[in-house]
Parts: sequence; structure tokens; C-alpha cells
Amino acid sequence: MRFLSRTPVRTFLIYPLVVLLWEMLTQAGRIEVNLWGLPLMIWGYLQYRLCGKYRSTRGGGGPGPEVPAERLVSTGLYAYTRNPMYLGHVIFFTGLSLTLKSWFAAVITVAVAIWFHFRVLADEASLARQLGAPCIAYTEAEFEKSGRLYLRMCDCKTWP
Repeated sequence: MRFLSRTPVRTFLIYPLVVLLWEMLTQAGRIEVNLWGLPLMIWGYLQYRLCGKYRSTRGGGGPGPEVPAERLVSTGLYAYTRNPMYLGHVIFFTGLSLTLKSWFAAVITVAVAIWFHFRVLADEASLARQLGAPCIAYTEAEFEKSGRLYLRMCDCKTWP
């Protein structure tokens, strides 16, 4: 049962099978496939796998939150997003939604993105306790980068 509760197993195996089954049942066995979404599925999976390997090599710990990192990783994709592995899951789901032209998969994508947000909050609190000031500074710097990007996108003068 532990195997089935793991996030990557749900993301890359269980949910896609459930979506396929749903689409087959609701579309009378005829699934229309849009291959343009497939590169997003591949990108999301590879981002998850490669960032996981990168994090384990540079930060120790892993392959999941059960064995926490020993050091802060702030290079590679981690220099641009605090959670590239989680982002890989969401990219994969987006690709699945587009590939199968599935509203059901899109709803799962939104639900999973919300779930990851709350998981990130818990992960960051745990890492801040474990790694201390460097982790807190990294998180604040990433938040500031996001704020500056938001300001540029909405052509605002100050951070709300």
C-alpha cells in the first residue's frame, strides 16, 4: 500500500490510468489524442526525475521528503524555482490534459497544484527548521524574484 501512496506513483501511473479509464467510459471507448501535449508530459516527467537526481546529489537525502536534504540546493533549476520537482508533476498533468483533451485531467491538474502548494508550505517550514538561516534567506529571495516578475507582468510600481 505504501507504494501506491507515493506521489510519483500517483502522478505518473495511477492518475493517468484513471483519466484514460474515465475518458474511455465517457467517450464510448473513443479517445481523441492530441500529440501536441505529449512533449509537456515528457518534459514534466524528465524535470521531476532529473531534478530529483540533482537534488539528491547536491543536497543529500531523498528520494522523497521522508529523507530530508542535508544541504540547501540553490543552483540549477533550483535557482529559478524552489520546487522544480513539484513543478514537473504539474507540467506532466498539463500535458496529460492537453494530450487527452480531458477536462477531468484538467480538474485533477488544478487539484494537484493546490495540494502541492500546501505541501510546499509544510516542506519549507520543515527545511527552515532543519537548515536554518540559509534556507530562510533562499526562500525570501525566491519570493522577491517572484514579486519582481509579477510587477513587470502587471506593469505595477510597487509590490502589493
